Amino acid sequence: MKNLGEMLLRQDPFSEIVLGNTALARAMIESGTEVVTSYPGSPTPEIASALLSVPGEKRPFYFQFSTNEKVATEVACGASLNGHPSCVFFKSVGLNVAADSFVQLSLLELEGGLVAVLGDDPGANSSQNEQDNRHFARMAYIPVLEPSSPSEAYRYYLEAMALSRRQKMPVILRMTTHVCHGKEKVAFGAWKGGSVSTESRFDTSGGPMVPLTASALEMKRRSLARLSLAGCEMDSPAFCEVRKGTDSSRGVITAGLPFRSLLDVLEDSDRTPDILKLGAVYPLPEKAVEEFLRTHGQVKVLEELDDVLEKDIKALAFDRGIRVSITGKTDDDDRIGEYTPDKVAEVLAKTWPDMVPLRGAKRQPSLAPRPPQMCPGCGHRSAFHAIRQALAKEDITVADIGCHTLGFLPPYEMGEVLLSMGHSTGTGAGLSLFNRSRKVVSFIGDSTFFHAGLPGVVNAVFNNHNLTLIVMENGTTAMTGHQDHPGAGRNANGPSETIPVRGVLEGLGVKSIREVDAYSQGKLIEMVKEAMAEEGFSVVIARHPCMLKYTREQQRSPDYVRKSVEVNQETCDRLHVCVESFGCPSFQRDEDGTVTVSRELCIGDGSCIQTCPVKAIGLRKENRGGEKA
Repeated sequence: MKNLGEMLLRQDPFSEIVLGNTALARAMIESGTEVVTSYPGSPTPEIASALLSVPGEKRPFYFQFSTNEKVATEVACGASLNGHPSCVFFKSVGLNVAADSFVQLSLLELEGGLVAVLGDDPGANSSQNEQDNRHFARMAYIPVLEPSSPSEAYRYYLEAMALSRRQKMPVILRMTTHVCHGKEKVAFGAWKGGSVSTESRFDTSGGPMVPLTASALEMKRRSLARLSLAGCEMDSPAFCEVRKGTDSSRGVITAGLPFRSLLDVLEDSDRTPDILKLGAVYPLPEKAVEEFLRTHGQVKVLEELDDVLEKDIKALAFDRGIRVSITGKTDDDDRIGEYTPDKVAEVLAKTWPDMVPLRGAKRQPSLAPRPPQMCPGCGHRSAFHAIRQALAKEDITVADIGCHTLGFLPPYEMGEVLLSMGHSTGTGAGLSLFNRSRKVVSFIGDSTFFHAGLPGVVNAVFNNHNLTLIVMENGTTAMTGHQDHPGAGRNANGPSETIPVRGVLEGLGVKSIREVDAYSQGKLIEMVKEAMAEEGFSVVIARHPCMLKYTREQQRSPDYVRKSVEVNQETCDRLHVCVESFGCPSFQRDEDGTVTVSRELCIGDGSCIQTCPVKAIGLRKENRGGEKA
């Protein structure tokens, strides 16, 4: 597509090959969604990228990156209460942050409607766990639609928003990594155009909005009634598709990505089961499921992660007295990982080996695994290389969420425990209690600092905990695609007030604050040692711009000249500090021990020069053609 923003605003029906996330962005526009909020996190950031491709003056919606998922949920909720169709989206574990407010949504009268797009992450591709957010839906009494493809993501969002507006209740659209990032030719409908309404429709006449003891139980009763009505609407052919196979005695009930993988697995099979594909997974479409159970002798429930559908389906069969053999998870391995075709073949073969032999299910990867690593020139690498020299072997380091989490890996091995965004100061504080012999150092990025790090800092000041916090400040939310944060000086809609990290720390009462460029390794070593020697809470801000973002911006200039470093082979004595301790992927060691520099990877930042004990590394001067000047 030539211009994504123009495509999203087309008013005539059209078809285009798009990501699932892009299909959602178009669905938001078509459905008249007026307010969209988010905190960036894989697998959902491309939704924001698509929305932001629409020029600001042409946007028929308001969009913001909020400081965290809880705030994003609250902003979307407030907008919906005021009559604006709203959407909030974030990644799987983001719901943990949002949960305190999220679980209250179904109790309210959401006049404008609200769709929550959750990017679940089976396989933990970019998350610290595989949590199954269908459990949250049950706890919060919120219906769930689960698409299996970009086309369904588009269609289900339209259905979800329409349902939400009719019932004035939240609806979850549960995406998973492969559906978010999968590509398909999607047939989009017409769009009449529009703009954000300025009418205020906040109204409490329909019932209380404050769940105190006097009203909370009645609000729950209303929530349950709406959930039941939503379940009846979703128990329909629009969300329950039956595909006939060659063996009518056996059937599979599935949803989402496993459905697509199942079709792939069965493509060459002579014997195939009937398939009931569910688009609505909570509440369970009881009518469609009951009919399917009554017409089959054996039924396999095929679902990623937890046995949520399986338990509901077995309970339904028991309650209705349906005599059918139902098989779901057979062992713990069935609960782990994405249900790609190989995984589905393996799972299905354990139940019906005659139908699905274990062909390819144990296939070994053809390529050696490549560990994740920080980009060439990353300030975090320079910081870790220095900080490691400031610490004693027995000192304790606490990681946090962000690019700097990769410091856990060799050669840096910094960060020995990780829970969630912003946890490092609190966890470090706990590790420091009654700890007289070992220093505790916690790490946090600047985006995470604003997201969830402030309460831990307040607690450390309030209780005078004895630890050092190192803020790895690179000026962006780098890991998820360089989104802005409160310290960046701009937001999704243009320039904004810069909230400085140091100013926030001072405002919270932190007395010991040091700042240094992460490339100044000698100064950073000295500052960390000084901070750790102090009693009480101390902070070191190790600042350097994200070099991937900076380099990309520089490359847009017609005056850009690519730079790199080189190794003086006459000076190099093959101590391999550049490879084994500094660890920049630009350095490559040959079998004979010779170290060379990949000019494709090196950005010529020069942060490595100071790490060489014999000063064998130096800048190479190049012209635009890439030849040595």
